[in-house]
Amino acid sequence: MSKVHLYFLALLLFFSQPLVVCGKDAVEVRIDTGAFKDGIFPRGERVVLGATLQNRTKIQVKVSIIWKIETDEKQPVATHSDGTTLEPGGKAKVSFGLNTEKPGFFRATVTCSWKGGRVSSSMQVGYAPLELCPPLTAEPDFQAFWDKSRAALDKVPPRFRMIPKTGKSNARHDVYEVHMHSLGNVRVRGWFEVPRKPGPHPALMRVPGYGQNMRPIGRFKDMIVFSFNVRGHGNSQEDVKGRPGDYWIRGLDAKEGYYYQGAYMDCVRAIDFLYSRKEVDPKRIAVGGSSQGGGLSFATAALDQRVSLCVPDIPFLANWEKYFKTTNWPEMNKWIAAKESRTWKSTLKTLSYFDAMNLAPRIRCPVFMGVGLQDGICPPATNFAPYNYVKGSREYRVYPQAKHGVGPVHHRLAVEWIRRKFGLENSF
Repeated sequence: MSKVHLYFLALLLFFSQPLVVCGKDAVEVRIDTGAFKDGIFPRGERVVLGATLQNRTKIQVKVSIIWKIETDEKQPVATHSDGTTLEPGGKAKVSFGLNTEKPGFFRATVTCSWKGGRVSSSMQVGYAPLELCPPLTAEPDFQAFWDKSRAALDKVPPRFRMIPKTGKSNARHDVYEVHMHSLGNVRVRGWFEVPRKPGPHPALMRVPGYGQNMRPIGRFKDMIVFSFNVRGHGNSQEDVKGRPGDYWIRGLDAKEGYYYQGAYMDCVRAIDFLYSRKEVDPKRIAVGGSSQGGGLSFATAALDQRVSLCVPDIPFLANWEKYFKTTNWPEMNKWIAAKESRTWKSTLKTLSYFDAMNLAPRIRCPVFMGVGLQDGICPPATNFAPYNYVKGSREYRVYPQAKHGVGPVHHRLAVEWIRRKFGLENSF
C-alpha cells in the first residue's frame, strides 16, 4: 500500500472516532451543609461546607476547585484551592471548613474548572445567629415619638363599620368588610371572618407584604381571621393610593408623617377594632405576615401589648444599617441623590424610628419566626436582629434553600403553633 493510501486511511480512522466535547455542562456541583441541615451552625461547631461533584460525561475529567467565603456584606474571609479527578459518570465529595468565632452569615462559593468548562455554586450559611445583637440605633426621643403617635391615633374617632358580605360567607363563617379611620383620619379596611359557632374566639390578624392585597381566606371554623390592609394596600386605597415601588420613601424626609408611622398606627387601630368585638377573645389575639407583613407584625406586637402572639416570616423593616450593606436598592440611592439636604446619615436617622430592631425590646409575647436562608431581599441577619431583642419566648425555623419566602410547610407549622398556643385542636 502506498504512503498516500496509508495517509488517507489514517484520516478515515481519525474522523470515524466519536468526538467527545467536555463542555461547560460536563460537571454538576451541589453545596450542602452536612450534619446541620438547616444551614445554621451553633456556637462551638466548625463551619464545614461540602460539595458534590458529578461528571456527566463518558470521559475522565480533571477538576480544579476553588473555595471562596465572604461575609454577607461581601467582605472576604477565606479561600482554599483543591483538585480532584472524576471518572466517567462518577461523583466526588469535597469539603472546606471555616473556623470562626464571630456570629453572622457567610456566603460560600465553590468554583470548579476543567478543560473546556467552568461552573460555580453558592450557598449562604449562618453561625451562632442567636448571638447577633447589633447596637440599637434608637434616638433619645424614640419612646416619646411613639407615645405621641399613639396619643394622636387615640384622638381620631375609629368609626368602625362592618358591612356583611353574604357572597363571601359560607356555612362555617360569616364575612364582613370592616371600615375604620386611622392616624391622620385615613380610611383603612380589612376582611373579618367570624365562625358561626358561639364565641368568643381567638383571632389571627393577617397584615400585608409590600403591595400585597389581603383577602378573606375562608379556612377556620373555630378562629376569627382578620385580613387587614394598611394604607395604600388592597381595599385601603381610598385616601392613600398604592404604588408598591415607593411606600418606604413616602415622607422619609421627617419621622412625622413618614409612611410607616401611619402604617404602624393602622395596625394598632386594627387591634382596637378586634378589642371592640364581643366575638373576639381579647386574651388570644395573634398577628402575622411575611416580608413587610413580618415587620408590621413585630411593630404591632411592640406598640400594642394586647397582642398575644407574633408570627413574622422573612421580616422586612429591620436593622436598617445592616440592611443597606447586604442588599442593593437603587431607588433609595436615587431618592437620597434627588436633594442636597438628603444624606445616608439623615435617612438612617429617620428610619431608626421605624426599625423593628429598636421596637423589639418592647415585645413580651411569644414569637415564631420563619427565615429563608438564601433571602437577598430581607437577609437573615436582619431577621435575627429584632428576634434576638424580643423579651418573650421565641422559636424560629430556617429553610436552607428558601429565598424570599418560606413555603407551605412553614405556613402550616405557624398555624399549628398559633392553634396550640390558643388551646385549639389542630384539625382544621
